Amino acid sequence: MTALLSFGHGYCAQALSHLLVPAGWTVIGTTRERAHFEAIRASGATPRLWPDEAGTLALESATHLLISAGPTEAGDPTLARLGGRIAALAGRLRWVGYLSTTGVYGDHGGGWVDEETPLAPTTRRGELRAEAEAAWQAIPGLALHIFRLASIYGPGRGPFEKVRAGTARRIIKPGQVFSRIHVEDIAAVLAASIRRPRPGAIYNLCDDDPAPPQDVLGHAADLLGLPPPPEVPLAEAGLSPMGQSFYAENKRVRNALIKSELGVRLRYPTYREGLAAILSAERERPA
Repeated sequence: MTALLSFGHGYCAQALSHLLVPAGWTVIGTTRERAHFEAIRASGATPRLWPDEAGTLALESATHLLISAGPTEAGDPTLARLGGRIAALAGRLRWVGYLSTTGVYGDHGGGWVDEETPLAPTTRRGELRAEAEAAWQAIPGLALHIFRLASIYGPGRGPFEKVRAGTARRIIKPGQVFSRIHVEDIAAVLAASIRRPRPGAIYNLCDDDPAPPQDVLGHAADLLGLPPPPEVPLAEAGLSPMGQSFYAENKRVRNALIKSELGVRLRYPTYREGLAAILSAERERPA
């Protein structure tokens, strides 16, 4: 039997469920909101309310764990509630995946980073993720795999709606680039790791084309046949502290390891293929 218990069964975890459930897996996905049950069921998983129903019983039957739930100032919520039990079961779990962020690398002035780059987060969000990674790594004998995700996009998370609504802005910070990855490629990497587990592994998940954010918005507008959104200098954009924190870090992320070790061939190697696929699916959807 193969059974995945997914803590925080959101966008990425649901994409993985769409691959695992048709292959005969049992997937249990936790959430803090009953309103999310429908989306979890649509992915083929069985929803459980966290923490009320997602306790020892579900953990005892799991062969694999996926942790998407992010840390808070109080630490990692999954470890806070179930860390002792997970440690006790470490020898039985075949694969544990922790979804982290490339934000743990901090700012590199547009330079390249890979999995060997020392962690140097420059935002509090990045610091919390680095601390959570270390907490999971401290569990002896756990078949842990850490996945550092770049900016995530995909169906329902593309730029098209803002461009259509006329609310998109091309915020300009000279030299700024972001790495990104389509949610379906995230799911493919996770599935490949499950097939080829290597406890202790760390993987960067991103596509082949770190790009300026204004280029992505401009391309989205072009696909829609609309004029490009207006350009706004970063200093005049009036971003929230969260928005500003994204522009505080500038780096290009290498993804060679997921290809060489896991044999992954990205379905969407750049945002151009990804945005085209999202728009095509939207247009094919029944009205």
